[in-house]
Amino acid sequence: MSQEAERVYTINLGKVWLSPNNRRAKRAINMIREFATHHMKTEQIKIDQDLSQAVWKRGIRNPPRKIRVKMAKTEEGYVLVSSYEEEKPKETGKKIEVVPEAASMTETAEKPKEQPEQKEKPKPKEQPEQKEKPKKAEKKSEKQKETKKSSSKPKKKSK
Repeated sequence: MSQEAERVYTINLGKVWLSPNNRRAKRAINMIREFATHHMKTEQIKIDQDLSQAVWKRGIRNPPRKIRVKMAKTEEGYVLVSSYEEEKPKETGKKIEVVPEAASMTETAEKPKEQPEQKEKPKPKEQPEQKEKPKKAEKKSEKQKETKKSSSKPKKKSK
């Protein structure tokens, strides 16, 4: 599929949050469609499945506030709107060490590289053994015994 025009946009979907929460993702798709119609000057818009899944990923109530899209106008006359993913350069993982000009090469070669000291992990403190607490059933039985003891004592008669 050859493409005539290709553009990358960041679409602000913040106004989606003004609509009721059970219609937000639908409204976001419509806003993307309206944005594409306005900027690409055509009514024939096709939204890529990956872009649709990115909008619906967090559910109908929580669409993203912004989304980066790539719009491509094809020879067939429609606009294909897909999610945009930047190609990031691969990092080799090597660090470049900058040496000041005043330092000579012999000085840097003689000094061995110092490795950063590793912090020792603190040992977990041992917790003293706790006395086992009586279970609720035992507590109830103890309370009942206490009340029986107090009730067995003769009551004093008042005059």
